[in-house]
Amino acid sequence: MTQLSPALGRSAVRLAAPAWFQKYGVYTAVLVLLAFNAAFTEHFLTVANLRTQLVQVSPVVIVALGMALVIGTEGVDLSVGSTMALAAALLPLYLGYGLVPALLVALLAGVVVGAVNGTLVAVVGLQPIVATLALFVGGRGLALVTADGQLKQIVNPDLLALGSGKVLGIPVVVLTAGVLALAVAGVVHRTTFGRQLVAVGGNRAAAGLAGLPVKRVLIGVYVLCGVLAALAGVLATARLTASDPSALGNLMELSAITAVVVGGTPLTGGSVRVLGTVTGALLMQLLRATLVKHDLPDSTAQIAQAAIILVAVYVARERRSR
Repeated sequence: MTQLSPALGRSAVRLAAPAWFQKYGVYTAVLVLLAFNAAFTEHFLTVANLRTQLVQVSPVVIVALGMALVIGTEGVDLSVGSTMALAAALLPLYLGYGLVPALLVALLAGVVVGAVNGTLVAVVGLQPIVATLALFVGGRGLALVTADGQLKQIVNPDLLALGSGKVLGIPVVVLTAGVLALAVAGVVHRTTFGRQLVAVGGNRAAAGLAGLPVKRVLIGVYVLCGVLAALAGVLATARLTASDPSALGNLMELSAITAVVVGGTPLTGGSVRVLGTVTGALLMQLLRATLVKHDLPDSTAQIAQAAIILVAVYVARERRSR
C-alpha cells in the first residue's frame, strides 16, 4: 500500500489549514470567547447580559447581511451608515401620519440610495468603492439637512415598541435580525436570484456571456443592502428613543465589512456566507464586551478587531493562492 511521504503529508496539512480556518475559525473563536467568559468574567453568561449583547449587535447583523450580498458580487457599499442616518432623519417628519407611512418613507430612502449605488456600478461602470463613497458623504449631509442638524426625541409609542418590545420574551430587534438572516439565507441558497448573484460575483464577464441579467442583479443587490441599512436605522432609532443623524450609523460600514470578512465571505466575490456573517458580527460584539468587562479601553478592542481582520484576510489570501 502506497504511503504519503512526510513532506507530502505536511504539504496537505498546510493546504487544508487555511480552508478549515476560513470555514470554521469564526465559530471556534466565538466558542473560545464564551468559554473564557464563563470561567473568568463574572455574570457574563447570564440571560440578561446575553440578551443585551444580542440587542446591541442586531443592527450590525442586519446591515452586515446586506453587505454580504454586495461583497458576494465583488462589490462594497460604504454608504450604509449614511443610509441609516437618512432613514432616522426622515422618521420624525412622517410619524404624524402614523407608523406605517413613516416606515415606508424611511425604507424608500434605502431603496433610492441602493438604486443610485447600483446604477452607478452596473450602468455607469464605476468601481463600487467610488460609487458608494459619494453617498457615504452626501447621504450623511442630506440627513443632517433633513433633520436641521438636530437630535429629535421619539415619543411615538408604536415606534418605541420596535426598540424595546418583546415577543415571547425575545426582543423585537433580535427577532427581526434572526428572521432577516433566515430570509437572506433562503434568497442566497434557494432562489434563482441568489444563484445569479453568486455567478456574477464569481465572474461577471462570464455571467454576462451566459445570458444572466448582470445589471439587474447588481442593482437589486444594492437596493437590498440599502433597504436593510434603512431598517437598521429605524430599529436603532427606536432603541435609542431619538433620531440623531449626526451620530447614528457612524463607522457602521466598517463594522459590517468586518463581520462579513471575518465570517468567511471572500472579498473577491462568488460566495456569500450568511451564518458566518452573523457569527462574525457576534464575535466582534463579544470581543468588545469581554474587553470592557475586564476594564480595558475601547482602543484595545479596536486593535484586537484589526488583528482579527488581518488574520481573516491573510487566511483568505493564502487559500486563494493555493
